Amino acid sequence: MDKTSIIGIILGVAAILLGLIFKGTSLLVLLNPAALFIIFFGTAATILIGFPGNEVKRIPKLFKVLFQDQKNPNVNELIRTFVDLSSLARKEGLLGLENQVEAIEDPFLKQGMKMAVDGMEADYIRDTMEEELSAMEERHLAGAAIFTQAGTYAPTLGVLGAVLGLIAALGNLNDIDALGYAIAAAFVATLFGIFTGYVLWHPFANKLKRKSKQEVMIKSMMIEGVLSIQSGVAPRAIEEKLRVYVPYSDRAKLEGALSQGDSVNG
Repeated sequence: MDKTSIIGIILGVAAILLGLIFKGTSLLVLLNPAALFIIFFGTAATILIGFPGNEVKRIPKLFKVLFQDQKNPNVNELIRTFVDLSSLARKEGLLGLENQVEAIEDPFLKQGMKMAVDGMEADYIRDTMEEELSAMEERHLAGAAIFTQAGTYAPTLGVLGAVLGLIAALGNLNDIDALGYAIAAAFVATLFGIFTGYVLWHPFANKLKRKSKQEVMIKSMMIEGVLSIQSGVAPRAIEEKLRVYVPYSDRAKLEGALSQGDSVNG
């Protein structure tokens, strides 16, 4: 589970609730069915109007991505894998990798290595893998766009809710107490709209984009690794080439992992 999403939502809700308490406002003002209806049903309406049905159906999966940790391969382990595969390929040829390829769990990497073992041209392998990567990235951006749109329109719907509430409040000008309550309730919709837009929907979109970038980076590594093995690049050269994807602070760990692997293999 991605704990940062859970912690972030809890902190956001706590900030609003504690803010109301510190301002001396009763939390009961939040129990406003009209405001909730305008914001949440209105936001849902913008999503349904703005996106085709096949993309809207993916919303449950998007929430799953938001609240689950990514299962991307560890970068250091991935480099270690390519170094080992390269060493074996230089000893036994690409056909000697068949058993190792079948044991690969990641479908993207497995597909690429199979094409390399089958003797496909490097340009064909790159084009195929990059097309698949591009299609994946497009799907991810479409999912993030759903939450971006929700975050854009929710605050505006909050203003709409406030206007409707003020219209109702103006009908109680003769009752000062009712007028004050109606005005306070009118701005609850604005509160919900701004909160959901800028504390939930926009951050959700940003997290989806960040997770997509991380997955794209991993798959870009895989493309370079597969093509390097296919072209017979030396293991050490593959390591140096893929090190660019590793932050400087983690490269010492990579050196240690590779050295340990070499001593074990030796």
